Amino acid sequence: MASLFDPMQARRLHPYPLFRRRPLLRHLLACVFAGGLWTLALPATATEPIPGHSLESIRTWVLEHNPELRAMDFETQAAEARILPAGALPDPMASVGFRGLDPDKPWRTAGAEREVNYALRQRFPLWGKRGLARTAASQDAIAVGLDRITTARDLLSDAEAAYARYWHADQAVAVLDRRIALLRQVEEMAGVRYALGRAAQQDAIRAQVEQTSLQRERIERLATKQEAAATLNAVLGRRSDAPLATPGEAPRLAVHSASLAEALDDADAHPAVRSQQARAEAARTNVVLQRRNRFPDITLGVGAMQLGNGLESTELMLEVEIPFQQRARRERERESRLLEDAALARRDATLRAVEERGASAWSQWTSARERRALIENTLLPQADATWQSALASYQVGEVDFGTLLEALNEWQGADLARVDALRDELLGAAAVRAIEGEIR
Repeated sequence: MASLFDPMQARRLHPYPLFRRRPLLRHLLACVFAGGLWTLALPATATEPIPGHSLESIRTWVLEHNPELRAMDFETQAAEARILPAGALPDPMASVGFRGLDPDKPWRTAGAEREVNYALRQRFPLWGKRGLARTAASQDAIAVGLDRITTARDLLSDAEAAYARYWHADQAVAVLDRRIALLRQVEEMAGVRYALGRAAQQDAIRAQVEQTSLQRERIERLATKQEAAATLNAVLGRRSDAPLATPGEAPRLAVHSASLAEALDDADAHPAVRSQQARAEAARTNVVLQRRNRFPDITLGVGAMQLGNGLESTELMLEVEIPFQQRARRERERESRLLEDAALARRDATLRAVEERGASAWSQWTSARERRALIENTLLPQADATWQSALASYQVGEVDFGTLLEALNEWQGADLARVDALRDELLGAAAVRAIEGEIR
């Protein structure tokens, strides 16, 4: 039997057992510490959710990560930064002049003392020119900001349309898969009837041929889905082969206008139109500024003359520009007026383009919505009833296999037509929302 004093005896023989374990503990602690640092050092994109599951994830990604919007943000800030310098005074001019220098030895004076002239000049634009220049720069900055809003609308509309195509391709493949599964069941049914001597062998073969044809269409739909994914990634500002989440439920794009006239009532408030209007106002301000340039600016200056080590005299200067180049001024005024006319014409052209886009999008949306409603409320129930009737009749031998196959194709074809109509409705809604101004 072991003595109770054996542990104490062992401790006396090995007085430092814990120190032998410290290297192992140190290695474990170092590994845990390094793992924690590595986890903190992982890039933020590693935990960033992949877009594509919902339409809201697509909108959020566009507004936060699209490089075109980031570039326009910088351009907007740059335009705002030009406002203050546009109305600032020009930098003053300082000069130093030496007189009485020896031509042979310029570093020496010809007489006993050297004469030094100091001068400081500042030009002052008069007649409100600085305020007009600041106003024109502010209007240009407003135009750039409105361009950014227009780009955001267009990108969101393109993203919604691309996501609708991406979702549609996924749904179309799902419809074809259901149709292929039903054909397999019909093929098994035809095989059983053939084994019982109640149907011809060609019924099962015809079902196989139909499945092969659908497999070909499925391959085409999968290629369409890959193209839609590449287009969606391009709008998102990602690599074309970047992974996308599987789309969830059908996207919902609400149109708030009750009629086309209501949708086009706010066309003149579209940011693209307002941007051109701001540029026209900037051009009009520039016209006034060019007219004010007929009046001369003044330059004030102060100076002092140093003779030896003391100031000999001081001076005060006033300079006035002479408006001698009248032809050049008239041409600049003419240029500003032409630019104003061009900006106004471009505003009208932009307004007409916005109205045309709105009318076309409204027509696409309403026709697709009516087509989808007709398919869902009338065609699908009729095709389903036809399929159920044909299936029951085929099981008892009242109709041939061709009738059953035709009923199946009509039923599933109507479901695919419903998905196509919903895609067209979503595309039209996305375009209408871009006119309405629905960003979120």
